[in-house]
Amino acid sequence: MIATLLSALVLVQAQALPPEDEARALELMREIRCVVCAGQSIADSEVALAQDMRAFVRARVADGASAAEVREALSVRYGDEVLLRPPFTARTLPLWLAPLVILALGGLLLAGAARRPSRRRRT
Repeated sequence: MIATLLSALVLVQAQALPPEDEARALELMREIRCVVCAGQSIADSEVALAQDMRAFVRARVADGASAAEVREALSVRYGDEVLLRPPFTARTLPLWLAPLVILALGGLLLAGAARRPSRRRRT
């Protein structure tokens, strides 16, 4: 138990970044989806994989990688779906179009329901 705590403390100290790099890393972490949690960024998630992904982001930022390079590395490893704002490509087209299709279908259903005459019973 003590060894685990000491190794965690060493890891946290090794990942300490200057304030401007930490701010860049945190901004990136807010743009990356936790692949375990539903719709949560790795900045907000506490699962082990999100912690590993945060450590990866910090390490890449410490090495001087740009935000685009970090996003690309994570996208290669986990797919474009790991990005909360995936790039607009042929592969991610369904991600971008699905909300529009659902909204259009909902509008059509509402319009159809509004046109239907009400059926009242006469007694």
